[in-house]
Amino acid sequence: MVTTIKNGTRKTPKETFAEKAYTDLKRRILDNELPAGHQLMEGELAELLEISRTPAREAMMRLEAEGLVEVRPRHGMKVKPISISDMTEIYAVLTGLESTAAWQAAKRDQSETDINALRDSVKRMDSALKAQDLKAWAEADEKFHRILVSMSGNERLIDLVERFIDQSHRVRMLTLRLRPIPAQSNEDHASVVAAIEAKDADTARRIHRIHRENAGRLLVELLESHGLTQL
Repeated sequence: MVTTIKNGTRKTPKETFAEKAYTDLKRRILDNELPAGHQLMEGELAELLEISRTPAREAMMRLEAEGLVEVRPRHGMKVKPISISDMTEIYAVLTGLESTAAWQAAKRDQSETDINALRDSVKRMDSALKAQDLKAWAEADEKFHRILVSMSGNERLIDLVERFIDQSHRVRMLTLRLRPIPAQSNEDHASVVAAIEAKDADTARRIHRIHRENAGRLLVELLESHGLTQL
């Protein structure tokens, strides 16, 4: 199915039953409605999503390819847990890919609309911190990263980052209230926007690389200090 990307948002044509099943099931997993280790037989999943078994099966297979579930014949699917080792690897990948995206974004001519979308995400992050609304902050933060990566114009890089952001989403949300107030994160994002606007590709890459390295280190330290070996 053909997708278009604008301001970090993917727009799709009318969804098929399989695509709706995939979207619904993925949302339930990312929002921890279906936690790690949760198992569903194909028939149970079809009943849960109020669809037939064929689109349910297609949804499971897509999510297995994205690393979110494990599918076994005659055993249905199981939501995969994420370990400290997994998060270490995921953030290493995100650090490399996203810093490259920031570099590519600064190399390109960006529209005022896209620059403003980045600025708006930072403003919403600032407002969320003032209101002590960490969930709203996390949503604005994730939106920033998706917009930034989309501005690279690199479709393969965009697809890979989307996959790894999704894989890390559950852990980020479950540990959200364990972390310090992320004021430095907002400052880093504002600096990346300024570098992209100035077309300073090396600075954009350097700031975003350090930002992602620090975020990954903090998350792993939180998991280790609270004994959260798998989520």
